[in-house]
Amino acid sequence: MRGAKVETQGLFSYVSPEQRVPQDHPLRAIRAIVERSLAEMDSHFSTMYSSYGRPSIPPEFLLRALLLQVFYSIRSERQLMEQLNYNLLFRWFVGLGMDDEVWVPTVFTKNRDRLLDHGTVREFFRSVLEQARGQNLLSEEHFSVDGTLLEAWASQKSFQPKDPEDRSGDGSYFRGP
Repeated sequence: MRGAKVETQGLFSYVSPEQRVPQDHPLRAIRAIVERSLAEMDSHFSTMYSSYGRPSIPPEFLLRALLLQVFYSIRSERQLMEQLNYNLLFRWFVGLGMDDEVWVPTVFTKNRDRLLDHGTVREFFRSVLEQARGQNLLSEEHFSVDGTLLEAWASQKSFQPKDPEDRSGDGSYFRGP
């Protein structure tokens, strides 16, 4: 018997994002490393921000979001904000609740620039990388490149003739820019 197609819009969810992320998901190990790095940087964050004025994006959230952007090769901050809006895994990793509003991309960029100017992002990535290396989570055995991206970057229109008179047919007619 075919089941009835009943689409319900649940008003409440009693399952937390923490429960929805599988225990063996790779981001769980990374999140533990990130938490240690952020704890080490807490005093640095305190010196960067004023005690008065409008609250900014918490630097811990911002750095976690930047890490996701690197891990998942998200091309722009606008796309990152879109992912944070509907991707439960990303919300969990960053620390956003289900009902928390996602930041406007320009506000995110302005806050990111503050962290870049103070060297915070460099220190954060160094700390995370150092911990991952210390736990043997990194490997230098293999490096791969997505060939479809390379093909898109090198179109026939980008090639220039070496010598317009040379049409020897040996494949040397074109050279890259």
